Amino acid sequence: MTAVQEPTPDRNSDLVDIEYELTLLSRYHALAQRAELHLDRSAYLLLGRLELDHPKSLKELSCAFSLDISTINRQIGALRRQGLVERVEDPEGGLARKVQPTAAGLSKLRADREHSIVGVERVLGDWSPDSRRALSELLRQFNQSVEKLEGREWPRPNPVDQV
Repeated sequence: MTAVQEPTPDRNSDLVDIEYELTLLSRYHALAQRAELHLDRSAYLLLGRLELDHPKSLKELSCAFSLDISTINRQIGALRRQGLVERVEDPEGGLARKVQPTAAGLSKLRADREHSIVGVERVLGDWSPDSRRALSELLRQFNQSVEKLEGREWPRPNPVDQV
């Protein structure tokens, strides 16, 4: 059995703790998400992006997700076969066809989001409103720092647009 490597003295122990907690967070989130949902993770992410920022070309989605265009094409193809997205003409007159969510796609996305919100509510049920707001702000700040490093801002819903 390999011993757990201790953080180096020059490494901030807070960073080690945060990395560990983020690992657990992603694990718990993935486990909680899979039961009773309509969409797999990639469909949820794609539809969530298209809900806020559509229509988009495959190239635009490829850049937004930092994925190879063939991967995006395969994922969008699966969503099209399920009737969750549709191809449309570029509203700005460009040659490339764009993709936008269908009413069915948005319905499944919103149902899954509501399921996720209920799960978060269950976990944070005994937290104070101030603690919830603090967590929300810190998560937003963390994600915006990632976006800044990547050079890609992610759209966010207006509070009145949220479920």
